[in-house]
Amino acid sequence: MTTNDRYLARGRRVGIRHFSAADRDEFTARARESAELHHPWLAPPATDAAYDAYLLRLQEPLREGFLICELTSGRIAGYLTINNIVHGAFRSGAIGYGAFAHASGRGLMSEGLRLVLHHAFGPMGLHRLEANIQPANHLSTALVERAGFRLEGFSPDFLFLDGAWRDHERWAITAEMVPGTPM
Repeated sequence: MTTNDRYLARGRRVGIRHFSAADRDEFTARARESAELHHPWLAPPATDAAYDAYLLRLQEPLREGFLICELTSGRIAGYLTINNIVHGAFRSGAIGYGAFAHASGRGLMSEGLRLVLHHAFGPMGLHRLEANIQPANHLSTALVERAGFRLEGFSPDFLFLDGAWRDHERWAITAEMVPGTPM
């Protein structure tokens, strides 16, 4: 990455970069436009106050947030966060993500996820990432399957979402499962 390049990594169509305060207006507008696509799976920040609180949480040392942006226009296509980062012998984290409606079904999230995997298993020094997905969220399951994640188990009543405790499947990937990443 050059000093004037805002992207941590670039693919053919997208680049990944960190969130910033300057992204608030575009991110919240995209979240509002995508509310139907996201419900009931996730609720990204759709107001200025919610975005500012989210950005503050992403500054915590056990979190890392990435915007997935179209290289031609710079528009935000989606986002991915790595949460609950543990270093030492575990070197692991849990991912959460979402595509915005204008980018859904175009393969941009798949490309962005691959870039984040290489960044997590390279510069971040992680070894394992986990994704917890509600069984009926077929788009999310397809995304991680395309990236090479394996289904490892089932967690009943795992997360409180949309007013209820929701069951989730546990999907995971390790550095050894991603070609071209350091071990």
